[in-house]
Amino acid sequence: MNKITSLFKIKYPIIQAGMIWVSGHKLASAVSNAGGLGIIGAGSMYPEVLREHIQKCKKETSKPFAVNVPMLYPNVEEIMKIIVEEGVKIVFTSAGNPKTWTSYLKENGITVVHVVSSSVFALKAQDAGVDAVVVEGFEAGGHNGRDETTTLTLVPMVKEKIKIPLIAAGGIGTGRGMLAVMVLGADGVQVGSRFAASIESSAHAHFKKTIIEVKEGDTQLTLKELAPVRLIKNKFYQDVQELYEKCPSKEELTALLGRARAKRGMFEGDLVEGELEIGQIAGLIHEIKSAEDIIVEMLTEYELAKKEVTEFNF
Repeated sequence: MNKITSLFKIKYPIIQAGMIWVSGHKLASAVSNAGGLGIIGAGSMYPEVLREHIQKCKKETSKPFAVNVPMLYPNVEEIMKIIVEEGVKIVFTSAGNPKTWTSYLKENGITVVHVVSSSVFALKAQDAGVDAVVVEGFEAGGHNGRDETTTLTLVPMVKEKIKIPLIAAGGIGTGRGMLAVMVLGADGVQVGSRFAASIESSAHAHFKKTIIEVKEGDTQLTLKELAPVRLIKNKFYQDVQELYEKCPSKEELTALLGRARAKRGMFEGDLVEGELEIGQIAGLIHEIKSAEDIIVEMLTEYELAKKEVTEFNF
């Protein structure tokens, strides 16, 4: 057992990211049943919808699972109350100050992990009393750090500063990637894009098909003035770029983004006008597989890569 498997009481240090419109009870329970840690993404759920997903997840797995809560969520107090009422044991917080909810969650016996994109925020999370941090490089899909620090450099820089367990995220979807970040100091990995293209993912079939067609250079980090997000370069992305040529105000960018753009793209399958969030690792995803098969494939490749490394001669 390592620090992460011990902390979460799971078999493998592979955590499935709590992605909006993608990470429902089916995906979370499948990952947990396969020995990883499944996460329900609360960011795209009304409070009672989240309660339903938690209850279904408890029926579908006896293994540990978590809920991810972006703290900018408008109903965050109700969300946290439901998490406590339903007996969720692990919460991943993001997009906000970890001091706000960490004490409340820990007082209710919940293990708390906070997502960060810099050493500064990692230290703030540690000071707030979280049990571990997810350190996310800018290769990641979805919302992201403004500084564009890569996972390869961010993981060892954060490792140098903190004492709590470190989970690496951003650009990890293979066993070789997993080994690389663990050599750099990570205790486990959080995987998003690879699980977005799984059978159990709640993403629309059109979006899943698009993920496996993505090639190197097909995604870009944008909308930094609002909340940095990595998008596939579809028509909506091109509309954003055209607006940038006119030096838009924050209000003009907000107006273009509108409401429910991510739902439209990832959940409803509008590949033209929807927001399609995915990581750079999508260029290495070629097939839609079950969550269990993804974990088995990653572990097999991890062991093979580890063996190959030990055989290197210099």
